[in-house]
Amino acid sequence: MTDDAAVARSSGISVAMVDGEESNFKITRAEDLVRAEQYLSTRTTFRTGSGFDVHAFGEQRPLLNCGVEIPFSKGLRGHSDADVGLHALTDALLATIAEGDIGSHFPPSDDRWENADSTFFLDHARGLIGSKHGSIEHVDVTLICEQPKIGPYRSAMRERIAAILKLDPARVSVKATTTEGLGFTGRGEGIAAQALATVRLPADDPAGTTP
Repeated sequence: MTDDAAVARSSGISVAMVDGEESNFKITRAEDLVRAEQYLSTRTTFRTGSGFDVHAFGEQRPLLNCGVEIPFSKGLRGHSDADVGLHALTDALLATIAEGDIGSHFPPSDDRWENADSTFFLDHARGLIGSKHGSIEHVDVTLICEQPKIGPYRSAMRERIAAILKLDPARVSVKATTTEGLGFTGRGEGIAAQALATVRLPADDPAGTTP
C-alpha cells in the first residue's frame, strides 16, 4: 500500500479525486518544516505601534509603574491606578491593530474603572491582538522621571509585563531616563512614559482578521 487511499480502495471503499491546494502540503520530513516556515514567512506582516502617557504626583496612594509597586512618598493621580508605564504600553499595543486608545476602551467617565488595576487594560489589549490571530513580538517602555529611581525595579517590571503578555522576558525592554531637570518631570511634578510594540499579524487581510 502506498498511502491511505490505497488502503481504502483495497477495502472496497470508493475513492474520489479532487483538486488540491499547493499550500496545503503534508509535513513528513524535516525539509517539509523548512518549506512550511518559508511559506508562513510570506503570509505575515509586522506592525509597530507607539504610546505615550503622563500622570502627575499628588495622591497618597501606592506608586505603581509597569505593574510593580515602588516605595515612594507620593503616588500618581489618575482615575484608575495611574500606572503610567502600563497605560503607555496598552496604547502602543492597541495602535498596532488600529483599535483606538485606552480611553476609548476604558473611559475615565465610567465609574467601573475607578482605581482599576491597569494590568487588566494591558491584558485586554493582548486579547484583542490574539483575536486577530496576531502575536506580540517585542515591547519597549521608557519611563521619564527624576524620582523615583527606576533601576532597582527594572527586572521586576520586565518580569511583570512578560507575565501579563505571556512573553519571554527577553522580548520585554524597560528603561528610564531623566529630562536633566527640565520640564514638569524635571521639576518632579509627575512621570511620563512612552512605549513601542511590534506585532506579527496575518498578511492575508489588511485588517489582520483572517487566519
